[in-house]
Amino acid sequence: MRLATWNVNSVKARLPRLLEWLELAGPDVLCLQETKVGADGFPTEEVAALGYAVAAHGEGRWNGVALLSRVGLDDVVRGFEGDPGWAGEPAERVREPDDGEEGLFETPRIEARAISATCGGVRVWSVYVPNGRTPESAHYTYKLHWLEALRSRVAGELAGTDRLVVCGDFNVAPTDADVFNPAAFAGSTHVTAPEREALAALLATGLRDVVPAPMKGPNPFTYWDYRAGMFHQDKGMRIDLFYASAAVAEAVKAAYIDREARKGKGPSDHAPVVVDIDL
Repeated sequence: MRLATWNVNSVKARLPRLLEWLELAGPDVLCLQETKVGADGFPTEEVAALGYAVAAHGEGRWNGVALLSRVGLDDVVRGFEGDPGWAGEPAERVREPDDGEEGLFETPRIEARAISATCGGVRVWSVYVPNGRTPESAHYTYKLHWLEALRSRVAGELAGTDRLVVCGDFNVAPTDADVFNPAAFAGSTHVTAPEREALAALLATGLRDVVPAPMKGPNPFTYWDYRAGMFHQDKGMRIDLFYASAAVAEAVKAAYIDREARKGKGPSDHAPVVVDIDL
């Protein structure tokens, strides 16, 4: 079975490339992040024409996750119990979450950042971890709380199955080797000790980090900023991760980063991660 994860940075903007890639790569299950459409706005018909069932969880212009599968899509769960929700940045006034401005929400807003389902006998999660913005931001605290809530839920899932995958855009580089220049990220999110400790805690539930091979060069980067030259100079980060239970990790036959999908006209700023397993 071929599993893949890809932050498409707007499924509508990337639809022609997505359909082309599905035909070329032929994943049995694809986890998408940052779809940026409501669930009813997902291009289900176009994807279904290629043989994929779809489960989407979206909220419009922001966030959004989805699962595409041609090996079954059962027991779909959108979000997860214990999600702390985003309460907003401190501001002068309290507002409703759909106001469109920065500020505190009257109640935390549960964002479309996780979806899970059973596909071909494997429990698969697609996650889009909060960015964190800056270490001083309330969004950073939200990120850490969100990761802890995810860890707790995944631990519960592992108690019921030995075939589990949690993959997606984690917005954290696990080690200094996962960024092109650690000094360039000093004082920034994605590399801080608390974020990396949160990832380590998630792994400690019984997951393993399946590190994909780069198609070119020595670095297993999955994200490159759109700024001119960053991709071509390979100044990237590995933040799109594939975490698997022991049974799945031991069944991995190959794993790679599809850099070709990052090239050309109008690409996402992320490349797909593809993992082949033989269970």
